Amino acid sequence: MEIFTIPHLRRPTMIVAFSGWSDAGEAATGALTHLLENLDQSEDPQEAILIAEYDAEEFYDFQVNRPMISVDESMVRSVNWPSTQVYGVHTSHLDHDYVLVLGVEPSMKWKTFTSLLLDLADDLEVDLIITLGAMLADAPHTRPISVSGSGGHPDIAARLGVEISKYEGPTGILGIIADGALKREVDCVSLWAGLPHYASNSPSPKATLALINAVEDFLEISLPLADLVHQSQEWENEVSEMAQEDTDVSEYVKALEESKDAAEFQDVSGDEIARELERFLRRQNEN
Repeated sequence: MEIFTIPHLRRPTMIVAFSGWSDAGEAATGALTHLLENLDQSEDPQEAILIAEYDAEEFYDFQVNRPMISVDESMVRSVNWPSTQVYGVHTSHLDHDYVLVLGVEPSMKWKTFTSLLLDLADDLEVDLIITLGAMLADAPHTRPISVSGSGGHPDIAARLGVEISKYEGPTGILGIIADGALKREVDCVSLWAGLPHYASNSPSPKATLALINAVEDFLEISLPLADLVHQSQEWENEVSEMAQEDTDVSEYVKALEESKDAAEFQDVSGDEIARELERFLRRQNEN
């Protein structure tokens, strides 16, 4: 990892997303990109600071994640290597600054990769890590996309108000980072969006919007949504048109809607209603 600078950040929160296994519909990396562009809403917003970048040669299999060639307006060619960048964002209008980690899931040396990231987090005095992911699920595209929040230890889950992670099975780099944070006694929360498996074409702005809303709710902040709401509606309309062209898919969507509606009716709680009200009031205050 090449470290360019260690900026002074106020009690920073680190938010992490990787393309690849944990990024169905490019929802997680889309949310991280949105945060990079919209977190700083001060009167004089500053560009994100490039803090560090991983050495592509050390962590990526180029036959799995191939370098990309691009050509600029002057017809000059350049090679863009898969990597991971770490950015710092000053947010003077909020209580915390932020460290944003965006990249391609590494192919190898996950322990070293994670150790380097957590060493840097320690240098930056990060006190909370949030990982963003997206997976395919049995969910209808016509309903709000659910986001689950979980912690890797009962104490962390209880203190931060999220569920205890009960997942067992294969994991990606996000799981390794969460485990490493737990061993270093750094709070870590995972937010995962579940988007319809029959509408997994990238990008999925509706899933990105769901993750942004989840970040807002968890951190109790408000962010401009730019075109995300409009893009989400367009995506939903396109998927609906696709479903209507196939009777089997259309019937399957109806069954998912009925199941989703029944489950939400049974599970709705005062806490969920309160969170929706808090989000509405936050946006009203911002406006």
